[in-house]
Amino acid sequence: MKELKPNEKLSIESLFDGLENYHPKRSGWHWRDKKDSIKYGAFEYRECSTPLKNSVPLPAAKYFDSIDPQPDSVITTEIASGRFEDDIRRMRMAAWHGADHLMVIRTAGQSHFDGLIEGTPEGVGGVPITRKQLRATRRALDLIEEEVGRPINFHSYVSGVAGPEVAVLLAEEGVNGAHQDPQYNVLYRNINMHRSMTDAVVAKHIMAAVGMAQIDGAHNANATAREAWKVMPELMVQHAFNCEYSKQAGMPADKICLSTVPPTAPPAPCMRLDLPYAVALRQLFSDFRFRAQMNTKYMEAETREVTVTHSLNLLISRLTSADIQSTITPDEGRNVPWHYYNIQGTNTAKQAMVGMDGLRDMVKLDMDGELGKQVRELKERACLFMEEILEAGGYFNAVAQGFFVDSGMYPERNGDGIARDPNGGVGVNTTVDRDPDYMAPVCFQFGENHLPEGVKKPCDPIDGCTLCKPEKIQWVEELDPEDNVHKRLAEHAEERKQGLLRPEVQWEGDGIIAITVFFPTDVRTAEFAAIAMGEKMGLEDVEAINRQVIHPSEGSLIEIKGRVPFAIDPKQLVIPALVETLSADEIREYVKKHNLKVVAATVGEDEHSVGLREIIDIKHGGVEGFGIMCEYLGTSVPVEKLVDAAIELDADAIFASMIISHADIHRTNMRRIDQLCREKGIRDKILFFTGGTQVTDEIAKEEGADGGFGRGSKGVHVASALVKTHRERFGK
Repeated sequence: MKELKPNEKLSIESLFDGLENYHPKRSGWHWRDKKDSIKYGAFEYRECSTPLKNSVPLPAAKYFDSIDPQPDSVITTEIASGRFEDDIRRMRMAAWHGADHLMVIRTAGQSHFDGLIEGTPEGVGGVPITRKQLRATRRALDLIEEEVGRPINFHSYVSGVAGPEVAVLLAEEGVNGAHQDPQYNVLYRNINMHRSMTDAVVAKHIMAAVGMAQIDGAHNANATAREAWKVMPELMVQHAFNCEYSKQAGMPADKICLSTVPPTAPPAPCMRLDLPYAVALRQLFSDFRFRAQMNTKYMEAETREVTVTHSLNLLISRLTSADIQSTITPDEGRNVPWHYYNIQGTNTAKQAMVGMDGLRDMVKLDMDGELGKQVRELKERACLFMEEILEAGGYFNAVAQGFFVDSGMYPERNGDGIARDPNGGVGVNTTVDRDPDYMAPVCFQFGENHLPEGVKKPCDPIDGCTLCKPEKIQWVEELDPEDNVHKRLAEHAEERKQGLLRPEVQWEGDGIIAITVFFPTDVRTAEFAAIAMGEKMGLEDVEAINRQVIHPSEGSLIEIKGRVPFAIDPKQLVIPALVETLSADEIREYVKKHNLKVVAATVGEDEHSVGLREIIDIKHGGVEGFGIMCEYLGTSVPVEKLVDAAIELDADAIFASMIISHADIHRTNMRRIDQLCREKGIRDKILFFTGGTQVTDEIAKEEGADGGFGRGSKGVHVASALVKTHRERFGK
């Protein structure tokens, strides 16, 4: 495939050309290239990484020379469209905003499967777990990481009874990181303990062999417990168990990641509870890596609330350091995986972490006060918890007695923990001892592997295993003649060919839009009024995705989504040419050199002043900020007085504001100013610009002005036009 170009769409169809022979360009996890000190624009950063080759900076970057500093932590975005071809497009968007850990989460999940599957199981979730899905995604990411100039980590899950087989599949297809935690299987999927632990050690060994990063699943206790802030000691024990088990399986500490989730969220006093927990984890597990994630338990559909909680979590990440920063979005509360919120979550992480760059150089954690006391108490509780597990006869017995996900703060127990029978569950009695002469002709086989005499490498007798010789991998195409990617792509192929546009949220061309509406009534009435409104507007499949009480009787905010039953042909759009503005530095340099001066007023019988003042005043980003001297005459100024003032002050330009437009008075005043300037012999020496809500550049030039500015115009637009026109007119 040819390399990606920023102004061209990624062709999903081309990913399948020769896919059966494609193999990933690299394997293993990539940590960001951290820089202790690096200069971006006018600023020095102390906790950043190498910048991207291509990216989209934060909106406010335009005020700082469009710099896009990248924090030192890997940034995750979790994608769940349910169709891998749409996941790929979203991955490209996220990578441009700074995400370099792309997780495709599931709605049902591969942990329910008992073996590998082929074909396109889109009906069971969004995780790309078939070989074709994985390979097409990794192939796209190989191109995307070249486009942005940074390695992209692709992530999946190694869980369920098919864990070892999935681990091999992920290793073969260049997946860079995965969740792997045998406790997840035991506690949340009721997989037999013996089987889960055996599978885990095999899977971890394979993952370690290809340099994959492993993230544990202890955070699931946070999401499951009735009062998540009470399971903090247990979470530390779960982390400890998986970290040590992973080390014993051969995984290096810098690839073992704790999945940490702050236990609370506002309106709880979250910093007072969450920060001690984060510090305690760092002290106990200093040899390992940390992946920080929001707690989805407290997530609703209101984006502002989610963003505030996310930002508070990011403060904890900066104070205690996070190697991977996950970015959960409101998708889970809305049950709609919006494209935009993946980007919003990524930008929130980037913005907050860059904004807090160097914070720890100025702010120190007070370990001698309340913080230190709580940290010590949490660690003591965790150690006592671990001691009780040993006294109970070990992990299996502790699970059988319901030690885990109990809603009591240890040592308190409420008796509502998850209890599993060590001799029951899915896959019971399916582990067997190896024969004394066991030999597996594959590399990275865990445990005793009796090689025949003279054989140095296990796969030599078969001339290489699939991890050594990828060409040996057996390729399976789509098995379902209806539910497959080619059928889905064909659905909108003609529209793509014609260049037609449909709005989309989850899948290509799904036609979904969202509308926010406020009704002055109770929330229940407002919800159904909003749905009725959407239907009257012609939307199909209308439903409410967010409901917020502003006041029980005075008003409610509702967000609805619905499907637009038509496409837009961009060839029929009338799109005005984009007027490029000069840079602020270029404007200032020219103004300083020519000492530009303008005289401004709202003319005729017009008393409006706000719009013109915003164009002029330095406080609002007006032309004064570029060094242009402005003489403001006020409102209801006769056009004659405005022209005379321009002559008296030897102005370079006239700015005339005209809001009132009945009987085309704005056109009349434009013509009159132009005529007066000609009558007084200054039109060839002075520039004339006008503005107002009904003014356009075309109207202004028709009536003799040098340019016009309507709604949305800013000081930079006017200053840029003034400089460009002055330079063109007077050749200086």
